[in-house]
Amino acid sequence: MIIILKQNAPEQRVQALIEEVKEQGMQVHFSKGEETTIMGLVGDTSHVDEDKLRANEIVADVRRISEPYKAANRRFHPDDTHIKVGGHTIGEGFFHVMAGPCSVESEKQLCTVAESVKKSGATFLRGGAFKPRTSPYSFQGLEADGLMLLREARKLTGLPIVTEIMSDSQLDEFDDVDILQVGARNMQNFRLLKAIGQTKKPVLLKRGLSATIEEWLMSAEYIMAGGNENVILCERGIRTFEHLIRNNLDISAVPLIKKHSHLPILIDPSHAAGIAWMVEPLAKAAIAAGADGLMIEVHNNPKEALCDGAQSLNMDQFADVMKEVKRRAAFEGKITD
Repeated sequence: MIIILKQNAPEQRVQALIEEVKEQGMQVHFSKGEETTIMGLVGDTSHVDEDKLRANEIVADVRRISEPYKAANRRFHPDDTHIKVGGHTIGEGFFHVMAGPCSVESEKQLCTVAESVKKSGATFLRGGAFKPRTSPYSFQGLEADGLMLLREARKLTGLPIVTEIMSDSQLDEFDDVDILQVGARNMQNFRLLKAIGQTKKPVLLKRGLSATIEEWLMSAEYIMAGGNENVILCERGIRTFEHLIRNNLDISAVPLIKKHSHLPILIDPSHAAGIAWMVEPLAKAAIAAGADGLMIEVHNNPKEALCDGAQSLNMDQFADVMKEVKRRAAFEGKITD
């Protein structure tokens, strides 16, 4: 349920209404936009007296929301969310590229790639220290040593780091990571989502392999329900019957998310197709659809990569892609800082 307040409602009356609603067992999400001020009610609203609310002099309207996600819903929060992290702003009007290797393999590999992607225009460094793999015999990442190397690369380049967290027990270990990535396989790891919700840490939430848009937003809701509103969505392709590519990039997810949610959305073209030459055309499509950024895998020697070499760009390829990305993002009116 949302309560739309009249413009210039006295602050004292607004606070009194908030307290009145809370006394009925509701949580209140307060959103003051340029034109509309909204109180979003979360909880069992079945016993709330709508007529009584409408009779309040500062209330313009009362509406029930049928979607199960509330905090992530654009009707709760009409204005786009902007997230400040590492000196950058992520959200509508801005465009960022998070780039780096699928997995951290060595200090030389990571620092070489980090310096190169920064030079080409990337604003965040991505890299996996802990790697969830389908096979237990595949390379699982350098783990704690990988985190240490990411910190060193950040110190070297100044790029904020994005890396995947696997369990709620790792939160202390990831305390100084700039953006926590929740991978596709953990999108519905509700214990992890709840734990991250208790922090204020920015989180990149990837869409599950077969998740619907609503399920994805409900996972975001788990984080936001805990009080952490710093959620960035990432579309990385979904599983279909097609075998020529790794996953099908659901480009329609971008306008759908923009319509139904206020959260920023990025596209991961590397995981979407699993083929390096497809990264550029999918990146162009993402920009045209209105995405707020990209996540791209880059390796100094993709043929020798320990993880996902087939979908990784080499550093020269990434530099070429970035020229086109920056040109198109600027055409769309996005700020690339």
